Amino acid sequence: MKGNATVVKKNENMSLFEKMADATVRGDEKECVSLAQKTMKMGADPFEAVQKGFARGMRIIGDKFAKLECFLPEVLLSADAMDAAVEVLKPHLMHRTDGGSCGSIVIGTIQGDVHDLGKNIVKVMLGASGFTVYDLGNDVSVHQFIEKADEVGADIIAASALMTTTMAHMPDIDRMLKELGARDKYLVMLGGAPVIAEWAGEIGADGYGEDAAEAVENAKELMRKKRGGDVS
Repeated sequence: MKGNATVVKKNENMSLFEKMADATVRGDEKECVSLAQKTMKMGADPFEAVQKGFARGMRIIGDKFAKLECFLPEVLLSADAMDAAVEVLKPHLMHRTDGGSCGSIVIGTIQGDVHDLGKNIVKVMLGASGFTVYDLGNDVSVHQFIEKADEVGADIIAASALMTTTMAHMPDIDRMLKELGARDKYLVMLGGAPVIAEWAGEIGADGYGEDAAEAVENAKELMRKKRGGDVS
């Protein structure tokens, strides 16, 4: 009984964002939805709820998975829980950005790489910030990135890599765009654990994101420069 009382007390003392992260780690979809609804009733910033709450929980479960402290089904439960919460917040997120788009982005994990947890967090954060996001998933070839960007008239091509062996495909994005005479049509952003800003710049990328928050800010900055105006 004493142990249970301690747990209850600990939960009461957790901040709203901490509760979101905890519920996401546990894969508790019902609790995540409830917390998202509570966020709106309180008039809290939905973007902060995603960034500091649900996305933080996904980063925690991702770290656990990397350390073999949990298994893929648990990660998928967490991802589903976060997605359900974001669905609740989505109308408010769009209201926050006046329902418009900061720009359109084609995003995916580069060819040969099936890790997409980090990419999925970036996708959610970009969508929450007013971008129209086309997610190609993982193991995406350079040709697929460019083909989709052409199809939807994207502003940005964003590629992620979680392994040094697969990041070797990233220079092909700039190279292929130049070969097609289309380099000026798209902004290119790169990210992922083994990718660093200096290397991204060396291989022709226009932007880089060390984490989801930085990726969003850099995407906004790129669009400001492209449009010559404000992207809120």
